[in-house]
Amino acid sequence: MLGQLNHEDMEELLRSSVVGRIGCHAEGRTYVVPISYAYDKGAVIGHSANGLKLRMMRENPNVCFEVDRMDDLGNWRSVIAWGRFEELSGSDADHAMAQLLAKLLPIAVTSETSHPPKDLTHQNRAHSEGLPAVVYRIRLTEMTGRFERR
Repeated sequence: MLGQLNHEDMEELLRSSVVGRIGCHAEGRTYVVPISYAYDKGAVIGHSANGLKLRMMRENPNVCFEVDRMDDLGNWRSVIAWGRFEELSGSDADHAMAQLLAKLLPIAVTSETSHPPKDLTHQNRAHSEGLPAVVYRIRLTEMTGRFERR
């Protein structure tokens, strides 16, 4: 059975997932890139060192965000959302980074990794290499969700 996710199911998928994809478009070029993220109150929170993704979102802050969960080819859910990119600074950036770390650090360290948790963050790696890292939010304005269940 194919169907549409209701709002609560879309929110649950966004909250429970860790990796999603940002689609951005600038200068006649479209770029889709996976990110690790946290979701809070209708917004996707991420961070990145400067690069193509940030340049494109600065030029055109209207972006698309996609997340999915696939159990098998007949059982999956996905959400596609549209929103607006905003760079964060000061206490807003600190609060957003704390949310992101709270979401990601519990799954960052395994028995096979020997790095301390702070070394696993882009923010720390960017800082140690002298690169400015940006904390950002995508405020979602519209979303749609689909599922298949067999």
